[in-house]
Amino acid sequence: MRTIRMTDVDADRQLADLRAALGLEQGLVADWQKAIANTRSPLETVREVLHAVRTRGDAAVTEYTERFDKVQLSPAQFRVAQADMDAAARTMPANVIEAMKRAIENIRRYQGKTMACDPADVVVGGRRLSMAYRTLRRVGVYVPGGATAYPSSVLMAAVPAQVAGVEEVVVLSPPTQDGQIRTPILAACAVAGIREVYRLQGVAGIAALAYGTETIRPVDKIVGPGNQFIQLAKKEVQGTVDIDSFAGPSEVLVIADESADARCIALDLLSQAEHNPGCCILVTDDEGLRRRIEAEIDVQVRQLAQGDVVARALDRFSAMILVRDMDEACRVSNYLAPEHLQIVTASPRSLLPKITAAGAVFLGSSTPVAVGDYIAGPSHTLPTGGTARFASGLSANDFRKRMSVIEYTAEALAEDAPHIVALAELERLEAHARSVTARLKKP
Repeated sequence: MRTIRMTDVDADRQLADLRAALGLEQGLVADWQKAIANTRSPLETVREVLHAVRTRGDAAVTEYTERFDKVQLSPAQFRVAQADMDAAARTMPANVIEAMKRAIENIRRYQGKTMACDPADVVVGGRRLSMAYRTLRRVGVYVPGGATAYPSSVLMAAVPAQVAGVEEVVVLSPPTQDGQIRTPILAACAVAGIREVYRLQGVAGIAALAYGTETIRPVDKIVGPGNQFIQLAKKEVQGTVDIDSFAGPSEVLVIADESADARCIALDLLSQAEHNPGCCILVTDDEGLRRRIEAEIDVQVRQLAQGDVVARALDRFSAMILVRDMDEACRVSNYLAPEHLQIVTASPRSLLPKITAAGAVFLGSSTPVAVGDYIAGPSHTLPTGGTARFASGLSANDFRKRMSVIEYTAEALAEDAPHIVALAELERLEAHARSVTARLKKP
């Protein structure tokens, strides 16, 4: 794990290189690409699948699910039966079901409290201006399959949509080689009250949700994490549907001072590095703490089952940054705009006003990222790759749209008419001007 000292003459260049390493291209899944041809770019692969599904519907979904997931499914088998979801929930240990229910309770409480309300009308003379919120009707949630099941992704994306009032929340997840979605994912759907679940190849499934097929109705928005191909697919269908974000590898930045516990910080960093890929960054003003954390990481990596994966992430995507003081620590963090920012200092809340760019902020030694990943209430679907400079985490508000509402009286229109006409004529939009003046001539 490299060390960047902000006193070094090339520190700015090293930081720029680190920020560049956080981009989506680092999440390439080479094996998936090889399934078509080594010479194909990921985007070419994605566009091929999207076009096929858009033009051939269910037949293309069946073809690509067999081609990439090695599973033969007829269109009648795409949708998971409610009985299968209920059965999956019954196989889960009681403590897991209880944890899911607690997470759902917390998510609903937080998302409900943070939903935007219609603001008061702005009334000026005969002008009444307002804003009205309307909920999306149908939303798709992609949940990754692969070697590990992520039931938390169901809860963190689907429950905020439910809180917003979305009528139809649809979950999509790729099947395993036995043709089934992983049991924990189905169990989470059952506990959360999701009734429409599909087992489809990832990119083909994204296309089906965006364009619709003979058996799958299109949605208004698609959300959820996934590898580079899933993210490219979402980006390609944006405009046909809305999406949450174009996400890259998971990342954490920890700002820590001498009061921090080296072992806990090491584990916080490693918890992100064990994502494949994952990025972890330590920012501290204490060289002694940096050395203790470095030593602790060496010990912990050897004890992890995925130690080889973690070691590669530490070499490629991670760094320890030694700063002069906490003000500089905040500036470095804002420059990198991390997905997760932990502030583990003697007075963590005092630094919060200086933070301008982070997906989620975790304050204090008792608030590891895992709290937000699983139980706290805010969604763990967060901006990555530096996009926290301008983007926010998923919330119930993202499943609603705003409409401006404008109402004029005849007197108000007459008062503003000269200004409207002047601007319309300046832009040579004659009909615009006439649409106003015609109303003024009425008795």
